[in-house]
Amino acid sequence: QVQLVESGGGLVQPGGSLRLSCAASGGIFSMHTMGWSRQAPGEQRELVATITRTGSTNYADSVKGRFTISRDNTKNTVYLQMNSLKPEDTAVYYCTRPMGNYWGQGTQVTVSS
Repeated sequence: QVQLVESGGGLVQPGGSLRLSCAASGGIFSMHTMGWSRQAPGEQRELVATITRTGSTNYADSVKGRFTISRDNTKNTVYLQMNSLKPEDTAVYYCTRPMGNYWGQGTQVTVSS
């Protein structure tokens, strides 16, 4: 059974930075594309970033140039470095493995002064 556990969320001021981590267990982590999605109150879930097993990345236009997704296959962990955070980045952030539709429990990110 695949499990995804996020950490690293919190409260940050506009312009600040946070790094989210997602530890995966079960399955063969290195073989799969991983991603981060987010959902703000009253909004639909939005795919923020993905990274393939070979390290190719893709980003939503809303975060391009500010967020960086990366992975460490030796630690079965995927990261999301978030810089220049804006209030509109406030959301619950979810780690996801699209193959098999696996999701973590989410971690809250709040950007506010």
